[in-house]
Amino acid sequence: MELKSFSYNSMSTFEIAKSCSTFFSNSRHKFGVRYSNEFNCNRGLFLKTYSASDESCFAAVTTSSHSVDGINGSTPSLYYRNLLLGAFDDEYGGVVIDPNRLPQDSYAFASMLCLSLSHWKKLGKKGIWLKLPLEKSDLVPVAVKEGFEYHHAEPGYVMLTYWIPEGPCMLPANASHQVGIGGFVINDNDEVLVVQEKHCSPATLGLWKIPTGFIHEAEEIYTGAVREVKEETGIDTDFIEVIAFRHVHNVAFEKSDLFFICMLRPLSSSITVDDHEIEAAKWMPLVEFVEQPLIQEDSMFKKIVDIFIARLGKRYCGLSTHQVVSKFDGKISSLYYNVIDNDDANCVGK
Repeated sequence: MELKSFSYNSMSTFEIAKSCSTFFSNSRHKFGVRYSNEFNCNRGLFLKTYSASDESCFAAVTTSSHSVDGINGSTPSLYYRNLLLGAFDDEYGGVVIDPNRLPQDSYAFASMLCLSLSHWKKLGKKGIWLKLPLEKSDLVPVAVKEGFEYHHAEPGYVMLTYWIPEGPCMLPANASHQVGIGGFVINDNDEVLVVQEKHCSPATLGLWKIPTGFIHEAEEIYTGAVREVKEETGIDTDFIEVIAFRHVHNVAFEKSDLFFICMLRPLSSSITVDDHEIEAAKWMPLVEFVEQPLIQEDSMFKKIVDIFIARLGKRYCGLSTHQVVSKFDGKISSLYYNVIDNDDANCVGK
């Protein structure tokens, strides 16, 4: 069964309701349609639709002369409002559909989505956000047929969007980057904390490398570096600064990658290996670490080591983290920058 497409802008609300009733009439094995004169007053025609699966009732009351305003406007007719999807405005002139008030039946969702889009178009809304939980995945084909597009997905839901105005879509794109971190940890004996991973590419087989990983959602760069070192080696550390970062594209599923190399101070020395990810871990003399063929033959690895050694010799300053609050959003942010005019600074800026 298909919901026939039509131009929302060229039809009155009554005509839209009539089109939807035609849809129901043509699908009597799923819906029964009844017209009632009980509310046939100055408000117009009262249309009831009954789902054969759950007997849920939706009502629409409107005529071309009956003003129906919407979100953040005057309250629309109660009966008409019952046929619209529950939603709220966003701050950019768009609409966010409430995922907690979605109908259970896909046919009811189709009719409500049809009327809701018409309603939002008449109100001049722009972007529509539709978050469908995993348990409502059967509604995805309905939304796609109506013109929604995939935006992003997480383990528990898929987000779809619909752009109403003519011209290019101005909604923000999905996240374009993944963020990784590496922890350079060196002790008082000039030994670097290194690991060999259980699962690695053939190109890095046998390489002793610094602990690395990915930042978690809502996690700071510096806390992520400390966490990864702890998880892989059992070593507790303090963050000192970011000494460099790499930016590369088309790494995983056409996404870009930001990789931050952090200098950390060890607070413990006894290594406990993470058996799930790490094959081995140890403290390796800095000279031995630098002389590994895979590091000497790779210009990027070699440059990172050169920067690290320059930082140890106080010939280079990295980026330390500072907590600041912006009046634009009122949130605490971590601002990373180089401090070279502080008497307590332990490096010399160039």
